Amino acid sequence: MKMKRLAWAGWMAVCLAGCGKPAPLEPVPAAAASVDPGPALAAQVSGARALAEVRDFVALGSRDAGTPGAEKAAYYLLRRLQDLGVEAEIQEFREPSPRGDTVFRNVLGRIPGTGPRIVLFGSHYDTKSGIAGFEGANDSGSSTGLLLELARVFRAHGPLPAEIRFAFFDGEECQVAYGPQDGFHGSEHLAETMEADGSLANVAAMILLDMVGDRDLTVTLPVNSSPALKALAFEAAHAEGTRRHFQLFPASIGDDHEAFLRRGVPAIDLIDFQFGSAPGRNDYWHTPADTLDKLSAASLETVGRVAARMAAAAAQGAEEK
Repeated sequence: MKMKRLAWAGWMAVCLAGCGKPAPLEPVPAAAASVDPGPALAAQVSGARALAEVRDFVALGSRDAGTPGAEKAAYYLLRRLQDLGVEAEIQEFREPSPRGDTVFRNVLGRIPGTGPRIVLFGSHYDTKSGIAGFEGANDSGSSTGLLLELARVFRAHGPLPAEIRFAFFDGEECQVAYGPQDGFHGSEHLAETMEADGSLANVAAMILLDMVGDRDLTVTLPVNSSPALKALAFEAAHAEGTRRHFQLFPASIGDDHEAFLRRGVPAIDLIDFQFGSAPGRNDYWHTPADTLDKLSAASLETVGRVAARMAAAAAQGAEEK
């Protein structure tokens, strides 16, 4: 998925080579939303629906950036957002990459709010190239499917004080080695364009999801995430009774949230970087073992509910400022 660049604190930086769709629920009554929308939003998140989205998305096949598979995936995501009633568009751009001049496509969704601030959800949808039989069920299928489920939930709920945006990033994975022209293409491009049009200054929180479907769930919050959002994640997990699944990670993790973090946007990476055959290991990552049987609806629901509470709190906090 991401490079997943791993930079241990105090150590030298280390780069790792990088069914039918359910009908939307009825909107939550305005009275419930007027108090605290977080619990109501979280309660609507369905791990089963999210897992169904993951299965359908992964069934599209490989999604390596710059290939017909990635283009197919982008237009699939566009249609799914539109089916859910979410305003959506494809942000297409060209950049140099190890493949030469390459076309990348971010898929962007928007649910208007009652105020000018923005809460931005993110996930990359491309797969790591050069791995025979790589399915990318967890990296990047799990976060992509869960983002679609969150889009359904937030669209059904109705307007919040802040606009809710969804960004499905292309080109997160490096093709050779992470560098200025290899990896994180989509997130860098979106951050640059939002900075240029002035909307980046309105982002109250950027919540990135990545590798969030592991049956043995341990969400590892990296050092390079905003402290306030890490505290908010723990608070939300405690409220959901799932605090045991969230812990601090003693290192930075290179991921799509960094393009926003570097530009002063509060950003967090909700990522399980212990995706492996035993606790604490990550040996399924970027291997053919990253398959659907390693995922669970319960894990997707746990992360989705926490993310929904975080977004609601960030939206309310933006209204109060």
